Amino acid sequence: MTVATTNQVKFPNRYDIVGSFLRTDALKAARQQFEAGEITKAQLTEVQHAETKKIVDKQVALGLKDVTDGEFNRSWWHLDFLWGLEGVATYDYHESYKFKGGKTRTDNVELVGKVAYNPDHPFFDSYKFLASITPEGVTPKQTIPSPTMLFRDNRSDNWSKYYDTYDEYLTDLATAYHQTVQHFYDLGARYVQLDDTTWAFLISKLHETESDAEEHEKYVKMAEDSVKVINGALADLPDDLTVTTHICRGNFQSTYLFAGGYDDVASYLGQLNYDGVFLEFDDDRSGSFDSLGEIWAGDTNKRIVLGLITSKRPEIEDQDAIIARVNEAAKIVPLENLALSTQCGFASTEEGNKLTQDEQWDKLSFVIETANKIWG
Repeated sequence: MTVATTNQVKFPNRYDIVGSFLRTDALKAARQQFEAGEITKAQLTEVQHAETKKIVDKQVALGLKDVTDGEFNRSWWHLDFLWGLEGVATYDYHESYKFKGGKTRTDNVELVGKVAYNPDHPFFDSYKFLASITPEGVTPKQTIPSPTMLFRDNRSDNWSKYYDTYDEYLTDLATAYHQTVQHFYDLGARYVQLDDTTWAFLISKLHETESDAEEHEKYVKMAEDSVKVINGALADLPDDLTVTTHICRGNFQSTYLFAGGYDDVASYLGQLNYDGVFLEFDDDRSGSFDSLGEIWAGDTNKRIVLGLITSKRPEIEDQDAIIARVNEAAKIVPLENLALSTQCGFASTEEGNKLTQDEQWDKLSFVIETANKIWG
């Protein structure tokens, strides 16, 4: 999928955002009231829209060229979307996700039928509202989880109840995603991002199982299946639609799930037909730039977004150090094909990371200022 002619990449922007923002006090209060049965769904949506408008206006005022709804329409970065697909339902995992130093709620997903596109998915209305409040000259960006999130870490292992073969399941999943992304396009979306923790999970598993050939092959197969499903979902989408991915290592109240460099998954990431790849590089757990070239794969229409500014802590990074790291990366991938962002969003779940609203905006202001110094 191409966005523009050679060497004229449109998105991601030089300074870009991953997607989620800290929930406002008013939105948190309304959600609590709704869960307690004190207000209706319509009243919750009214507050959600009002608070979304505020953060869109703030993003525009900062000078961002694309804006998101902050994921204010959901509690989890991934589950709320997956629950909206046909054949997918919620279940109680009974365990916290294995974050380093933090415990989450126990929500998860399971298959209850064949996976299919839902023309009435609630995220479509959310996108229409976002587009309606985004001013001309600014692009509304839609974020959703990668389809790979439906064959890892959940009860999709019961696929055989609904499918004769695993390939049939993967084909339906790719088709459901393709139709979903196409519908976002039909609604006017020109920038969609698929967030994905699967590759970070595979970084650890592929490395851990190197001495056990049989176990290792399981994760090789998962990586190959991930490429197949993602590229199937992206196939034959309109040329003027940009689809990117954010490779996430987990983000819950400033903690994380996975660590390790990209070397073990770089060859797979290089096969993905995305227009841009957001990579986390905010601290030592992210590894080096050594595999950047393999991930970029020489595609002059693809932009690698370096997540060098952390969203997990309020302290502002040293600007000279950030510029030096971008210049280091530019020895591997041309500066023209690089961009800058925070390493992740600020609230992948409604609990949010451990910094304030003002500190969140200060981080984004720093991203913009630094990118302007680098690219002009």
